[in-house]
This record gives sequence, structure tokens and C-alpha cells, in this order.
Amino acid sequence: MPSSCSIRALWILNSLHGVVLSRKFPVVEKQWRAACKTINDTSKDAEEDPLKYTVFPFLPNDAELSSAFVERKKREGSLRGYGIRVNNQSVEGSDSWVDDPITRHIISINVESKEKGGEKHLLWPLILHLRGSYVILVLPLVEPVHLKAYAKLCRKSDCGNAVGVDASLSSILLDTPSITGAFMVAHAIGDIIVGDVVDPDVVVNAAPSVGGLLDSLTGSIGIAGISSRAKPVAAPVASATPSGAASIGTVTADTPKLGSRPLDKDTLRNFISSAMPFGTPLDLNYSNIFAIKANGFSSSDLPPADLKQPAWKPYLFKGKQRIFFTIHETIHAALYDREEISDTISVSGQINCRAELEGLPDVSLPLSGLNKAHVEVLSFHPCAQVSEHGADKQAVMFSPPLGNFVLVRYQANCGFGPPIKGFYQLSMVSEDEGAFLFKLHLMEGYKAPLTMEFCTVTMPFPRRRVVSFDGTPSVGAVLTTEHSIEWKIIPIGRSLSGKSIEATFPGTVRFAPWQIQRFPPSNSGFGKMGDEDSDVEIESTSNMANVEEFLMEKMSKDLPPVDLEEPFCWQAYRYAKVSFKIAGASLSGMSIDPKSVSIYPAVKAPVEFSSQVTSGDYILWNTLGKCPSAAVAQV
Repeated sequence: MPSSCSIRALWILNSLHGVVLSRKFPVVEKQWRAACKTINDTSKDAEEDPLKYTVFPFLPNDAELSSAFVERKKREGSLRGYGIRVNNQSVEGSDSWVDDPITRHIISINVESKEKGGEKHLLWPLILHLRGSYVILVLPLVEPVHLKAYAKLCRKSDCGNAVGVDASLSSILLDTPSITGAFMVAHAIGDIIVGDVVDPDVVVNAAPSVGGLLDSLTGSIGIAGISSRAKPVAAPVASATPSGAASIGTVTADTPKLGSRPLDKDTLRNFISSAMPFGTPLDLNYSNIFAIKANGFSSSDLPPADLKQPAWKPYLFKGKQRIFFTIHETIHAALYDREEISDTISVSGQINCRAELEGLPDVSLPLSGLNKAHVEVLSFHPCAQVSEHGADKQAVMFSPPLGNFVLVRYQANCGFGPPIKGFYQLSMVSEDEGAFLFKLHLMEGYKAPLTMEFCTVTMPFPRRRVVSFDGTPSVGAVLTTEHSIEWKIIPIGRSLSGKSIEATFPGTVRFAPWQIQRFPPSNSGFGKMGDEDSDVEIESTSNMANVEEFLMEKMSKDLPPVDLEEPFCWQAYRYAKVSFKIAGASLSGMSIDPKSVSIYPAVKAPVEFSSQVTSGDYILWNTLGKCPSAAVAQV
């Protein structure tokens, strides 16, 4: 079997579990049947093999798939299950029996075959991805021996996997790299369904504006007959906003925005046919697929005779040559202000690039600051070639695609201290009134060119309605909503650079009278959930206990839960969330020296570099209340 990724089939289900779109790839399915025949012919004692029925050489039809998926929901206790074995809940042969959280995303279903007298067959690995109200299932091609190994795990007697044991789910997944490609396919399709197909931004310090992807294609390449703004393939979709309306200093990509609307089957079929012909994913970049569909190719747009044009660059750029790099980091933090619990802070970053270069050149550069950043995870775009990295540098050479793309993704530590530190205290002086106090230090130890462009602190009260508040902050302004108080320390349009400030905000908040709502154990107490973690059952669940309820009851006991939009803020926990943006440099220490960027064949092309940092889950836990924390391993 080939080691590259191949997709046997994919299905898209709606909220009622009906299959609204499916695609099967006969070429890949022929490979699967041949592999099944080989393993069945060569296996010893095939008649006595208790797992031989798991190698199912045929795919289910849409009705069988839908029925099997609904049955799995009931068997696992939720839409995707939590992969945790629970007494009197998990059934031998189910995903939760494997006792691994990854089975939330890589699932199996038992398909009943009508052709063979109702015999059930195991279908695995199914990549499960939720976007909007749709469920996306992708089935990659794996070795039949891996399917048998998973079937064996579903019937093991012990719970959990010991470290280093060969017969574990992790070891199986390491031997099946096609699963990674299937995840990419599922996410690409999900992005198209919800309209989230915008390329990464490349922020530029220079004043002149630069057009987007289609402007580069239409205005610079010189292909005859291409208009200045191509229309998407699907008729109901409006054209993208002209790049001239983009804010100065940002390079945007003019990818068509599908928007929030019913499933566009024609657009999805066109994407699937072009992105993965015969079931092999070649280019999952919707910008390239859209441009090829809309504009076609030109005989005048030919690569040099001695070079092969890569799939990720369907058109050759012509025009003013230049390169843009942007380091975009997201900082996550949990600040406790307690001696017994250590604060945690981490940085996830990516280096976005746009290389407007003629021909098919190679670009090389060293990434610096690896030691300072303490990089834990480092991954690169498929176009990049990476050599052994030195003590503090990583050499990278790549043949850049057209348009904006992510060159590098990484996880690192924060090279500076937390940009906002301090404490948040909230105590309930009565059932409907609380007293709170903030004392924060902003940008302490930070110097120019680091600039904080805005900073907002939000106190969410998802189960209480705010009636009024009393208090005046030392700096900034305060806004209230029905379920939150927002403290705008640095409003948008102002900035803080080259100095630190101390901000305090004492006050009281009054809530509307409220009675504790209790939910019967048989119902889901999560209320409305977000798209990604929607595990709520629509039908009655009086005859089964959800794994989520089992875990939540152990933590919160009689305390009422809230919507999963605020998963940490039910009655037991109170916190404040900080939102901010910092420009001028990365906080991890990762950097690119524009002078060290080289291009082959040599060409004079200016290189521009910028950095920006935004907040992710930056949480100030209530010092006077309960707070969750990760247990520290004892060595």
C-alpha cells in the first residue's frame, strides 16, 4: 500500500443525522479491496480468526452510514464521546472501551450489512469534525492490519495504555500518517462550509497598500481575458470586497467568502474534485482551487524549462518583486496570584509569508531566537526544506507558493514576563451583590518598540443578570452588558509604548434576584453549546447517562452548569478575561533578520518584517474563590 494519504470516502451529515453530501473514491477503494483480499488469503487460521469480520471490503451506503452513526451516539452517550471508560456505561467493543481521549476525534462505527444477513462490520478510522450544524466524516486508507489492531484494543480487559506499550492506540496512529491528511481534508471542507476560507494576514509596516491574491493574478501576471475581480464559481455568492478598501498596512488575500448560508453542494463538489482527484489530496488551498476554476491557465504562463512547477504555485507571479514576513503570536495565560498554584503562560505562534517573486526561486533564511523562545513544537509548510538546527538558529529554505501562507507554526515560552499581571478578587457580600477589586500592572519591563494597542478586561456572569455596578477605575472606561462588565483600560486608537502603568478598579456589582435551577440527571445541563464542542443530545436521554454529566457532577455537585461558551465559569468558579494586542516584536523571542534572507537566483527584492501579539485565553482567576489547576507531576 502507498504511504501517501488517500481518502476512501467522506460524508457530510446535517443536524438531523441525514447525509447531505457524500463522495466515494473507487480508485482508493480498489486498493482497499486488494489489501483485504491479500490479508485474508495470507492469514493463518482465517476461519478461526475472531477478528476477521472487521476487515470489511465494501463501503456502506448513505442510509447505513447514517444509521450506524446514530447508533454510535447512543452507544457512546454523546455525539462524539469523551473516550473515557465509565462503569455501567461503556460497552466492550466501543470507542470509550479503548479509554483514550483521541477517540473524540478518531471514531469507529459498526455498520450493519444487509447483503450479509445483518452482520456488523467495523469501520475505522473515521475522522470526525464539527463545523456549524454539520458533521464531517472522512475515512482515510489504512492497512487492514491496523484495523484489526484497533478492533483488538476495543476488546482488551485492562483500562488505559501504559507508556511504551506497543499495543496502544498511539502506536497504531504513528503507523498511519494518512490520518493526518484526513484531518486536513476535514478541516478544509469545514472551512468552506462555514465560509472561513480567508488566508492568513501579512501585516506590513510600510504605507503603500498591496493587492490580494486575485489582484496579483489578474493585475500582474498579464493573462488575457481575466477581469480585475473574478467571481466565485457558485452563483449565489457575492464577490469579495475590493482590495483597495483594505486597511493600509495589511496584505490581505481575496479568497471568496462563502458566508453563513445553506450547504453549497456544487462548490464542495468542485473543491473535492480539484483538491483530491482520485482520492489523493494534492492541494487543499481553496484560494488556488478557486483561482484555477475561475481563471484557468495560459500558454504564455510557462515555468522555466529546467524547473518543475509545484502544485502549490499554479500561477507564476510577474510584477514588482518583494517579500513580507509577519510573526503572529497568541499568548495564553492562567494567573492565580497564589503561593500554592504557579501561574502558567505559553505562546503559540506562526510565521506568515507572502513572496511576490517572479519565476520559481528558492528563498532561504535563518530563524533566530530558538533558545530564548524555548521552542517546544516546530512545524513547517510542505514547501520548506529544513536542515539540522544550531544552538539558536534554524536554517529554512523554501519555494514559496502564490499568495499568503503559513511558513512555520510553533509552541514556545514567553521570553518576557506576562504583559498584564496582577490580581482579581471577587467576594459575594450577599446573594445578589458582590464586591470586586482589580490591581494590574501593564507592560512592566517592556520597552519600545513593543506597543500595546488596546487592552480590555471582561468579568463574565453568564448565569446572573447585571442590574448595576458602582466603582471608578484609575484609568480607562467601563461598559456593562446584561451578563458582563467590560473595563477598557486602553481603548482602540490609543496605545501604550515605552512605559508601564498600574491600573486599579474597586467596585461592587448588583445582580437581579435569581433562583438556583436544578436539572434532572437524565437531561443535559449544558444549555446551548458551541459548534466545536456540541455534545448535547437532541433526543431524550432518559435511559442513558452522559459521560459529560458524570464528570461534571463529580466536580460541581449541586452547582448549576452554564453554557459551554464560558466552560470555566459556572457557579463554583469566577474569573476575568483579558484581551489585548501588542505590536513591535514577538514575545517568545522568535525573529527573522531581513538582511539574512537570500534568494536564488539572486534578485533585488526588498524584505519587510513585522510582528504582532494577540491574547488567547488570558485568564485572571478570582483569588478569593475556587479555581481549577493542573496537578504537577511528582518526580
